[in-house]
Amino acid sequence: MLTNIIDHRRRPYRWAAITAIVEATSHDNSVPDADQATRGEHDTVYDEMPVGSLAEAIAWADSFPGQTTLYLYDLGDGVA
Repeated sequence: MLTNIIDHRRRPYRWAAITAIVEATSHDNSVPDADQATRGEHDTVYDEMPVGSLAEAIAWADSFPGQTTLYLYDLGDGVA
């Protein structure tokens, strides 16, 4: 379930081809002033979509069973 989106794109009007990463929203609990997500057995540690549209990235992040945070990057950024 998509819970939060963090947009790291320098080119925010590019939506046709981006890179996306998903992590469990509970990973964000240590960030100051963050809402607190419950840790669960379905938490996704990490997954990446090297190329996809913004709509595909949102649908993909929402398809995971646990709470997820979707990180958006310019195409090719964000993954090693």
